[in-house]
Amino acid sequence: MKMSEAFKRDIYFSFFMFTADLRPNDADYTQVLVRHLKALTDIGYTGFDVHIAPGPAHAGHHAEVESYVRLKKAFDKAGFQDVKFTTNVGTTRTYDPTSPYEEQRKQALSYLKSRVDITSVLGGENTIMSGPFLYPYGIFPLTDDGEEIWSDALQDWIKPRFAAAGSIFQELAEYSADKRVKLAIEPVKNWETPGPTMVSEALDFLESADIPVCGVTVDTAQVVMESQGPAIFRKNVARAAQQSRLNYVHISAPDRGAVKDSWIPWEIMLGEIEPVYSGPYLVEVFNAIPPFESSMRMTRRRFWRPDEDAPEAGVDSAYDVARAALKTLEEKIDSHGRRSYP
Repeated sequence: MKMSEAFKRDIYFSFFMFTADLRPNDADYTQVLVRHLKALTDIGYTGFDVHIAPGPAHAGHHAEVESYVRLKKAFDKAGFQDVKFTTNVGTTRTYDPTSPYEEQRKQALSYLKSRVDITSVLGGENTIMSGPFLYPYGIFPLTDDGEEIWSDALQDWIKPRFAAAGSIFQELAEYSADKRVKLAIEPVKNWETPGPTMVSEALDFLESADIPVCGVTVDTAQVVMESQGPAIFRKNVARAAQQSRLNYVHISAPDRGAVKDSWIPWEIMLGEIEPVYSGPYLVEVFNAIPPFESSMRMTRRRFWRPDEDAPEAGVDSAYDVARAALKTLEEKIDSHGRRSYP
């Protein structure tokens, strides 16, 4: 890739820097989001990834979708009609597509279809729904005696759960294809979920369930913390690319903090990804805000959010971190391109 082409790649920014809930029915908060969008597009980001929080139990999925229709209209009215959006989605204990109970799996399918609808509303055609939406996020199995299940017993326990989700994901993939929304299952770490925790596990599921139009997300932080190393990473990227399943790439530091001067192994990551991936990169920084500060056991200081937090002398703002991350990623892409195409 030539240098001039490298800078044409879309680079998105995750709103995990600011919130895990867009609060689409809160008009005042919508204006806060609009101010962040304005600042970040001025910095140079061309799109954004937003988490779709589960709605209240009494709210129907149709009402949830309609709330995001209104939110998108507010974004458009503010001048962001051409800005691209992708979504981050997780399943819950209630909406569990791996449940042994058929009725619960059907509820999960309805929930996930509503998330595809919301993704389509926000992102239009050819957008991406990513996240840990195969197994409920943060839910770990227990025996009838309340004992935790780990290691070999966990592997044996989760295998029939994934098998039960196969038909649900086949129907979900067909639905999302009709909406022109790409699905990208994101493996996350073993302290976040019992599975899938590795890219190879997500690929194994999709292959065994025969779901050709569903893909995976490769997240640099998750990959670094996997129990598999560079050799398996290279095989996984090649395997996903050959099957047209490499649908999203997240650029995230191992501690989920600032990307600049982080421990991301750029040479290995971009060396494998750049030649086979043409989609957007997502810069993902988890800020020390609820619910992440407790769920991710954060000890580092918060990157203060302009218009939301009081400025702190000597502490980078969220915009400072975003600006530095974009510059770092552009330089790494450019550097890789020049080495590959002298």
